[in-house]
Amino acid sequence: MKYFKSILALSAIMALSGMMCSSAYALETGKPAPEFSTPGSNGNIQLSDYKGKIVYLDFWASWCGPCKQSFPWMNAMQSKYGPHGFQVVAVNLDTKAEDASQFLKTVPANFHIAYDAKGVLPRQYDIKGMPSSVLIDRDGKILLQHAGFNEASKAKIEQAIAASIGNK
Repeated sequence: MKYFKSILALSAIMALSGMMCSSAYALETGKPAPEFSTPGSNGNIQLSDYKGKIVYLDFWASWCGPCKQSFPWMNAMQSKYGPHGFQVVAVNLDTKAEDASQFLKTVPANFHIAYDAKGVLPRQYDIKGMPSSVLIDRDGKILLQHAGFNEASKAKIEQAIAASIGNK
């Protein structure tokens, strides 16, 4: 029942924010990732600030069950690949900042957190559910898009991260 309520909440939020509509921003592998500038936990975050790094752009919300599972994994990826030019940027989509703060107290993040309460970035990145992620190469081009998070996706995404780190 809790899972069903989460799905209903996601559908309602996506419908209200216009995310269910087809997007003019459909992403393609090999194409430039849309530039953005949004508030972050340590000041403004812009994609262009990460040029030269591999960026794992993750979209999450406090009510998202799989997001709670993905944070420890993203912490591990940041720790393992950060010294090699990798950066996780997790974009919170909660409309209330205190919801995100509560989440981060129980599931801490050792990576950059951005905030987009108005839902601008999910439209730019054609996000249809949470968590969703986009892997961006050192030149700002899309390498991989992924929706959801589970045991099987961990290996697939880490394989793509490792391959992108090796392609300096």
